[in-house]
Amino acid sequence: MSVDAPTSPNEILEQGASREWRMYIGGERVEAADGRWTDVMAPSRSGTVIGRVPRAAAADVDRAVQAARAALPGWRGLPATARQKALLAIAEDLYAHAEELALLTATDTGNALRTQARPESQTLANLFRYFAGVATEVKGTVLPAGEDQLQYTIREPVGVVGAILPWNSPLMIAGMKIPAALAAGNTIVVKAAEDAPLTILRLAELCAPHLPAGVLNVLTGFGEDCGAALVAHPQVDKVSFTGSTEVGRIVGAVAGERLVPLSLELGGKSPSIVWPDSCDDATVEGVLTAMRFTRQGQSCTAGSRLFLHEDIYEDFLDRVVARLKQLVVGDPLDEATDMGALISQEQFDRVSSYVAEGKERDDVTVALDGSGQVPSGLEGLYLGPTVFSRADNSWRLAQEEIFGPVMVVIPWRDEDEVLAMANDSSYGLAAYIWCHDLDRALTAAARIESGWVQVNQGGGQVVGQSYGGVKESGIGREFSLEGMLEGFTHIKQINVKLSARPAEPREATSGKTDVGAP
Repeated sequence: MSVDAPTSPNEILEQGASREWRMYIGGERVEAADGRWTDVMAPSRSGTVIGRVPRAAAADVDRAVQAARAALPGWRGLPATARQKALLAIAEDLYAHAEELALLTATDTGNALRTQARPESQTLANLFRYFAGVATEVKGTVLPAGEDQLQYTIREPVGVVGAILPWNSPLMIAGMKIPAALAAGNTIVVKAAEDAPLTILRLAELCAPHLPAGVLNVLTGFGEDCGAALVAHPQVDKVSFTGSTEVGRIVGAVAGERLVPLSLELGGKSPSIVWPDSCDDATVEGVLTAMRFTRQGQSCTAGSRLFLHEDIYEDFLDRVVARLKQLVVGDPLDEATDMGALISQEQFDRVSSYVAEGKERDDVTVALDGSGQVPSGLEGLYLGPTVFSRADNSWRLAQEEIFGPVMVVIPWRDEDEVLAMANDSSYGLAAYIWCHDLDRALTAAARIESGWVQVNQGGGQVVGQSYGGVKESGIGREFSLEGMLEGFTHIKQINVKLSARPAEPREATSGKTDVGAP
């Protein structure tokens, strides 16, 4: 490690600008080739630098890709059980360092320690353990092609993977990509998000003792000069990107020029539909979980379009607002905090502009103005939950991904109408159905255009489920065995002509059977 790992929130903040983190390339901690650095800011404390990281460019990307390429033959040539052993050892270290990672990611991202950062560090370790468990499931098939043919398939690693991570849940998304790629026999170059790179660099340090040099490489830098070079590099065999749909289009276009395999997990504007039989406090809690308020709404799966049946509209909305008023907006490192800070000034300004637009509308009611929930004395990028009521589904705030704690509530009465509104979106990542009539709920789930539908729960994601979207929410699946096989391996067909051999003559027997023979 470049310096000792911090063990407390104060230590992270006190080290500040004096702490220089280095990238991880070919088993070594390195600076950028051109010597450039960039400051990492604390979202929860305006103007506070929590570390400096190298600003990688094309030369650094090439160095990392070459290291991954050099390590590929040895890593892919290992028995699956050897890769499994390495991933299990990493998982054990991640469990042992879970609290340290949680503290660091709360400081790095602004996500609350209790409600978000701790669960995320546990999910990271769980994902390494899961993909270690399925590492031996990279199997082929044999085709019954006749006695003179041996025809079979094998699954091979795609090669060098280029992975680009987002800032909202960096540890969890790293856990979707890194262990899946490594379990399948690939090597990987990871670009951490420029706004939240520290936990990914610490993750690389924890993985290092268990992996050969070059198997895992981590870069820090900006999209325009690091991410772009990684996607365009001719020796990157697969690109896995999580981020906005806008940037995903650019990534897809560049990868498409090279005709390399591509996974895109992009934006969302997920519907959350409540039927009249579900006007209860449990459903309210589920709806708020689905909206990801305790991640400040900074989630691509946020159920930010809430459709309430007219018969329960006012009652349910009152319950939602009352419960939201109880959420504690505050310092992410405080155990009492439910909602932390937005990631950056740019994101804060963007979300605030949507809120301002909503407040100016005469045809929309402000059911809750979250600005009043930010306690005085907080010097960071804080914004409380905001709810707009009786909106139209065609409204810009109901169609565009805000990526903040802003919910738009829309009335409905006819079931066909609400499902049509739910599908009237360019996105299709997640959806939430709240209905105690399971026949009706499952019929609705089948009709909704989304890669992931939850019924009567808002946070039911478990390690091993296939995760990904349709429409402009992305391409491909991750988080699962199926995602690993489809995303990080390809199939090779091998056909062998067997030599015809005459049948061996059988010796004559007396017809007696030796009952003692095995």
